[in-house]
Amino acid sequence: MTTVHNFNAGPAVLPAEVIAQIKHDLPNYANTGISILESSHRAKEYESINQRAIERFKRVIGLSDAFEIAFLQGGASMQFAMLPMNILTANNCGAYVVSGVWAEKAYEEAGRIGTAHLAGSTKAQQFRSLPNAETLDIPSNAAYTHICTNNTIYGTQWHTLPKVATPLVLDMSSDIASRPLDTNGVGMIYAGAQKNIGAAGVTAVAIHRDFAAQMHTKAPIILQYATHYKSQSLYNTPPTFSVYVLELVLAWIERVGVDTIAKQNAAKAGVIYDTIDASGGFYRGHSDISCRSQMNITFRLPDEALEKTFLAEASAAGMIGLAGHRSVGGLRASLYNASPLTSAQTLAEVMREFQRTHG
Repeated sequence: MTTVHNFNAGPAVLPAEVIAQIKHDLPNYANTGISILESSHRAKEYESINQRAIERFKRVIGLSDAFEIAFLQGGASMQFAMLPMNILTANNCGAYVVSGVWAEKAYEEAGRIGTAHLAGSTKAQQFRSLPNAETLDIPSNAAYTHICTNNTIYGTQWHTLPKVATPLVLDMSSDIASRPLDTNGVGMIYAGAQKNIGAAGVTAVAIHRDFAAQMHTKAPIILQYATHYKSQSLYNTPPTFSVYVLELVLAWIERVGVDTIAKQNAAKAGVIYDTIDASGGFYRGHSDISCRSQMNITFRLPDEALEKTFLAEASAAGMIGLAGHRSVGGLRASLYNASPLTSAQTLAEVMREFQRTHG
């Protein structure tokens, strides 16, 4: 096969050995005589997969036994509604730090259900930076402070979590398991699997028991977190294949090690950022240097015509997924956990050659 360098923002590249394992397992999982796609979620084989995924997720993220785990459907967008439905009342609010499109959507959705307080925003700066963690406006009646740890569209990332008086709720859909995480003060984490820890179709949710204790039961049963973590995510038919892939990817992360993955991610991002910085302004990064994302590198060229030419030449060189989000344009290279260093190096070479011939 022709080598393809996959820079898609999600669904994104999976580890090659996971793809190989899926290919091996697909026709006949664990000598059951049927595909994992055909397995009942009540079968002992799937229950074993599900339990391993729960245990691996806690180990990979570094979660104590005080956290409950649920594997849900609906993506991170469902969490924008489920979270406030489970905890907001007439007497409290959710504090939201708006640092990008998805954080803003979470804030807006919470406002449909209860009181959503804007704790900080960089929208006026085109989301080039993050709100100042020291000056966040957190009301005394806030039940939680919500942040999106990595912004795929604009290419910014919280390298250090803000210290606040409330439990932190983290949307980690695009940088989960990409680096060691300090979970002190964290009440809840959620992440769509399709960028760093699996395939599309499942969202991993971790809730600290102290935070869960603050939740009420006014939401429909299917939308209550307790329904899912108490049933080990088996209340209704789960996305069995996606959980199976999730477990395989988590096993791969455990073998490699989160510390090693963090170093690899820093090296990959460094290759591209160094090329941008050395271009003399031919390539212009969108985000401020202080908060550059190691997952999603966003940049522009001198004009849109050159950007289209670059995308065409990159495609001819076997690169896919480099177009920026439709809302902002430009270019974006997503370098998630399974993206190899060779892809970043090849992109950097193409960037340097393109500048030589078009600069």
